[in-house]
Amino acid sequence: MRTVPSTPAAQAAVPVAATPAARRRSLAPLEPVSARARWLLGLAFFVLFFAVWAAFTLGGYVSPTFLASPVTMVREGWALFAEYGFIKDIGMTVWRVLGGFVLAAIIAVPLGIAMGAYKGIEAFFEPFISFCRYLPASAFIPLLILWAGIGEAQKILVIFIGSVFQIVLMVAVTVGSARRDLVEAAYTLGAGHRGIVTRVLIPGAAPEIAETLRLVLGWAWTYVIVAELIGSSSGIGHMITDSQALLNTGQIIFGIIVIGLIGLVSDFAFKAANRRIFAWSYLR
Repeated sequence: MRTVPSTPAAQAAVPVAATPAARRRSLAPLEPVSARARWLLGLAFFVLFFAVWAAFTLGGYVSPTFLASPVTMVREGWALFAEYGFIKDIGMTVWRVLGGFVLAAIIAVPLGIAMGAYKGIEAFFEPFISFCRYLPASAFIPLLILWAGIGEAQKILVIFIGSVFQIVLMVAVTVGSARRDLVEAAYTLGAGHRGIVTRVLIPGAAPEIAETLRLVLGWAWTYVIVAELIGSSSGIGHMITDSQALLNTGQIIFGIIVIGLIGLVSDFAFKAANRRIFAWSYLR
């Protein structure tokens, strides 16, 4: 019969991982997982997703007219690159997303900082911006066509409208939630109103502002198909629209997956840049 050591030193020598509570620790709420486990779990979901997709399509449970199989999707994707110059469509779509997003960030970040720092500015702008935040960007397309035509400006403006109001309010909330004790301490040390903004509010809110921009960049990608629906002769959205007319679900799915992959890569790149620039904010 196995005995449990009775002395404190002997009990300390017992491995924690051997206890049932330690074995169940990985299932505890809010318990972090290792980076390797995170990657494996994320990859496992994609493997399971494609396996179910292949089983339903290759097994004949779903008509190819409505849903192409993974094999057909890959074959149609290769044809897009080899025969139709799809790489140019990808480049145009990326340019439109980045153009609208950067334009929105240039205007929204300073305005959001001003609204968060000065309550009078917030009271003046917030009702209008909150109103516009609920308006779908697609509703502006008829007006934008009248104002800017059907060229690149119209498409960039759709993405701009879909992003700018979200950034303004999120930045304003971030700056306005600064710790009051830090502000009071800065006043005590002789800082003026301008110094409070430039040396306390902005540096303190910078990591969260960068995280806000990362999130809204993901939203900007959701507007690109809407921006390319009308009057477009290039772009991923244009390809998807043409494929819909031909009932080519393989190309439609491939275009959607390409958008997701580009968005995922940009998200990881943004997150890596934030960790590098604001490394101190990730210290615990």
